[in-house]
Amino acid sequence: MQKVVIAPDSFKGCLSSAEVAARVARGVRSVLPECRLSCVAVADGGEGTVDALVSTLGGIKVEVDVAGPLMAPVKAVYGVSADGRTAIMEMASASGLPLVPDTLRNPMKTTTYGTGQMIMHAIRSGCRKVLIGIGGSATNDGGLGMLHALGFRFFDCAGGEIAPGCGADLSRVERIDSADVPPEVRATEFVVACDVTNPLCGPGGAAHVFARQKGADTAMIEQLDAGMRHFASVIELSGLTSVADMPGAGAAGGLGGAFVAFLGAELKAGIDMVLDAAKFDTVLADADLVITGEGRLDGQTAMGKAPQGVLRRAQRCGVPVVAIGGAVQDARALNEAGFAAVFSVQQGPVTLSDAMKPEVASANISRTVAQIIRLFNH
Repeated sequence: MQKVVIAPDSFKGCLSSAEVAARVARGVRSVLPECRLSCVAVADGGEGTVDALVSTLGGIKVEVDVAGPLMAPVKAVYGVSADGRTAIMEMASASGLPLVPDTLRNPMKTTTYGTGQMIMHAIRSGCRKVLIGIGGSATNDGGLGMLHALGFRFFDCAGGEIAPGCGADLSRVERIDSADVPPEVRATEFVVACDVTNPLCGPGGAAHVFARQKGADTAMIEQLDAGMRHFASVIELSGLTSVADMPGAGAAGGLGGAFVAFLGAELKAGIDMVLDAAKFDTVLADADLVITGEGRLDGQTAMGKAPQGVLRRAQRCGVPVVAIGGAVQDARALNEAGFAAVFSVQQGPVTLSDAMKPEVASANISRTVAQIIRLFNH
């Protein structure tokens, strides 16, 4: 065996994807010290995406003060690639649901303004490509807040400006003005990790499917959906891309649609955004084996999660894929999905708290991978 590609997701609550990759590499080296290794930390576009891509792309993290979902100040963190041209973000860092106390959750009032501030900070720092995951939002503002921070202006029927924009404002928008959008914003490429296919409005839209978990009651949901439908019509009448029925437009309370209509963004599955940024197809060249994994391997793994995305790319190149996990459930379904083999890293009966100790998981991963390599190199 000449080359092994290592591409795990994090073991959530225990080890980051980069840390898992390092432990896998140690296991391979213990058996094949001369084997070529390519380590790619992966994520599915949600939590951990910034850490994974910063590790893979050799970048840095940047902290910036922005407005949170209710306009209270928060510190958001995003990544910048080593060449300073690509920003890696999770919108939840600025506008995520955990930033709002349970008793204050109300998508009529929350805004994505802080996400726009985070993006603007990156653009003003020289980034001309933004990779952003939009899961975990506290918002249902159709992107009004983000767009306002990027220079777009929205006006009501009396000519009054709507700023910064929240869910309750969607029904008030009558005119869009983009004259103040800086040229560097227009020159920036946006790639959005979006793993839902919900349209902007309607029974399967942003409000009806996601708003209740963000604090909305039934009356609010109806009002938000009507507002989103109105905003979609204003977008279309303004000559922008129609996104009302676009799959994924309803992600993050309509933020997916805003990215497409106003910023020409490309919506991608989260794992595909990460793998493309890491040039994973090139990394696979001449590989003999791929080792991936996540904290728990089960039926959900084969339904679009990070290891499945790794598997799909490797299958195109005819490279076998082995998956490791802290726990394995339904191995047969994982084998039928295409994984050559799946392994739990646990060495014996153990409590969950002990299994999730980083030092325990690290040793277990390396020992398990060493045995996998012995088998495949036999």
